[in-house]
Amino acid sequence: MIVQGISYKNTGYFSKIVTDYLKQTAELNNFYGNFPDLEGFKKQLELKQLSFKSENRKTLVKVLDSQYKKLNISELTQGNIKLLGEDNTFTITTGHQLNIFTGPLYFLYKIVSAINLAKQLKEAYPNYNFVPVYWMATEDHDFEEINYFNFKENKVKWDRESSGAVGRLKTTNFYKVYQEFSELLGTSKNEEYLKELFKKAYLNHTNLAAATRFLVNELFGKYGLVIIDGDNNVLKKQFIPIIEDELLHQTSFKEVTKTNEQLKKYSYKIQVNPREINLFYLKYSIRERIVFEENSYKINQTDLVFTKDEILEELYNYPERFSPNVLMRGLYQETILPNLCYIGGGGELAYWFQLKNYFEKVNVTFPILLLRNSALFISSKQMQKLQKLGISISNLFKKQDVLVSQKIKEISKVEIDFSTQKEFLEQQFELLKEVAKQTDYSFLGAVNAQEKKQLKGLNNLEKRLLKAEKRKYADIVDRIKLIQNELFPNQSLEERTRNFSEIYILVGNDLIPKLIEHLKPLDLQFTVLEY
Repeated sequence: MIVQGISYKNTGYFSKIVTDYLKQTAELNNFYGNFPDLEGFKKQLELKQLSFKSENRKTLVKVLDSQYKKLNISELTQGNIKLLGEDNTFTITTGHQLNIFTGPLYFLYKIVSAINLAKQLKEAYPNYNFVPVYWMATEDHDFEEINYFNFKENKVKWDRESSGAVGRLKTTNFYKVYQEFSELLGTSKNEEYLKELFKKAYLNHTNLAAATRFLVNELFGKYGLVIIDGDNNVLKKQFIPIIEDELLHQTSFKEVTKTNEQLKKYSYKIQVNPREINLFYLKYSIRERIVFEENSYKINQTDLVFTKDEILEELYNYPERFSPNVLMRGLYQETILPNLCYIGGGGELAYWFQLKNYFEKVNVTFPILLLRNSALFISSKQMQKLQKLGISISNLFKKQDVLVSQKIKEISKVEIDFSTQKEFLEQQFELLKEVAKQTDYSFLGAVNAQEKKQLKGLNNLEKRLLKAEKRKYADIVDRIKLIQNELFPNQSLEERTRNFSEIYILVGNDLIPKLIEHLKPLDLQFTVLEY
């Protein structure tokens, strides 16, 4: 594979808060801890060593051993779980929803980023061990976000009613989804593998959590990835003090609200607004918000009501019934894992920036935040087409209308850019404005109006000329649109739309090894992979 890197800012697909973070803009300094470079990780190791309890490690290993009982576990993963019991072992964590068949491509990039960072840190700090972890978002209840994946312009969907935590959903009616996907696949070796992988994951496991664990283990187990399900009574017991604090004092609401006000001062978009209590009540098929009203704790959309003493009794007896929302999930993760770094997408990092003050308030070490790797796959045939069109990789990321207009202005035999004429016109009107000021100041408004009218006329002429040239070079316009639409489905990054299966059909078993080889998590660049 031929590999190229592009700065995230130059792609035009990443928010201001993310690009500011990557260039370490001073305004963001108070919203994160150590920066994701080797020196930052050295400092983070010292922090986490001091703050993480050894007894929590024993619990973690015991739970993981239990969760892996029915899986074909690799020696490397088994070794990593054992290492987590040692005080010099730390995790590199990424998390994601239980999207059907992994959902969009970036699911793979998140996990590859974690695996590669763990390897890189081991090379830099050989006296420590680093374990890549995938946190399954089993308690999430946004079923509509995860019940489908895109495959060659088709939406393969798990159509069923849903309530409660998605990880607990039974996979009893998954055969229809399997049939639909199978009919879209051909009979090549790679396509037969995908059919079998889908079948083993979803038809041979009773719920979505088990199916996802199997699938991810099949794809990444040999690299030592450890998969954890936080929907667990034993792990939740460690989180009881923070849940109790949330119920009684609403600390997250107070601290995140203050942080949001600070972020707004720098014109950053607020990703998540806190609720007064950022917990759900999770039982059987319900996952509903806990609301404090009229001196009672009410479970939204139900008849369940608790007094203060009753809800604390419920917490101590059944901690697994208390589920953190997006603002508290990371805190739960950092409580039960000896974690150094969280790897996420731009939207995830944006809400993590809202949490640092909250972490400090409850005395939990804030992790390093790392933007996951992003990538674009381009075939050698597509690259040849781009070269014939004279379009560079960096220009390919531009909005389609901008890209087309730029290319037409470049190849047209007519000068389409009227910038010189506009500049000359503006100079002439500046002279007229001076005359107006010296004769009758009331004429200034008329001069300004006329200037606006003339410039608008030039802009319209420029647009009409460009439109005419686009018609003249219609073949080139169509070729540009076709190639960009192939690489940027729905005018978005392919990693946000396309499923890994489309790429796997083309490159087969080389897909994940090549990602492992070429994605560099600390390079902080968008990666283009030519295959």
